[in-house]
Amino acid sequence: MVEIIDLSQEIYSGMPVYKSLPEVKMEMYASHEEWGGITESNTVSPSVYKLDMSEHTGTHVDSLSHMGREFRGQSIDTMPLSMFYTEGICLDLSHKGLKELIEPMDLISACKEAGMSIKKGDTVLLYTDHYRKTYGSADWAHGPGLSAVATQWLGQQGISAFGVEMMSPGIPGVSNKEVHHICGEMGFTHYENMINLQLLIGRGRFRFIGLPLKIRGGTGSPVRAVALFGEGKL
Repeated sequence: MVEIIDLSQEIYSGMPVYKSLPEVKMEMYASHEEWGGITESNTVSPSVYKLDMSEHTGTHVDSLSHMGREFRGQSIDTMPLSMFYTEGICLDLSHKGLKELIEPMDLISACKEAGMSIKKGDTVLLYTDHYRKTYGSADWAHGPGLSAVATQWLGQQGISAFGVEMMSPGIPGVSNKEVHHICGEMGFTHYENMINLQLLIGRGRFRFIGLPLKIRGGTGSPVRAVALFGEGKL
């Protein structure tokens, strides 16, 4: 029997977003009562919501075109679906504190501790417990993040993507710009705002699925990221 673990945040009006991104607005566009011509009712039930948000809202994946001007043309709709349907592992980096860089030795030690190695094409998820500790608080924007050197190290392993619980893969003002650029240069991507990574620790390999919407020219997309266990031998 397949076990599916949801790794995705809820999307709702006013949810926390990265400082430079638009606020999420969700409002009822039409109701069942309106469509049915019902005028005498104490209940209004939505039939359609209108969403106003960026492609980089909640749990999402970045396109290569998002990584820098020189990568334009490599939009989310042009990236192969095989990048978003991979084997996955989750590394325990929960000892990392606020605004603390994750370095190559941290990744190597986490692999050794887990008794796993990174294979070509993997999605590597980085558990820091930042979501459970700080979501919705003043510290939510101050999580740990990858260094440029650690990002290069991941790229050298031939991964498809990595994923973090934070709003950015690197630390803003320290490594975030470099992390994005390295992803573009080396041809892999990353997921941000993931949840429930603690449920993957100590369980070995899994099937990872994080399919984006087919947004023409998109620089990224919200995803319903999941981990599957019991799918068969990985």
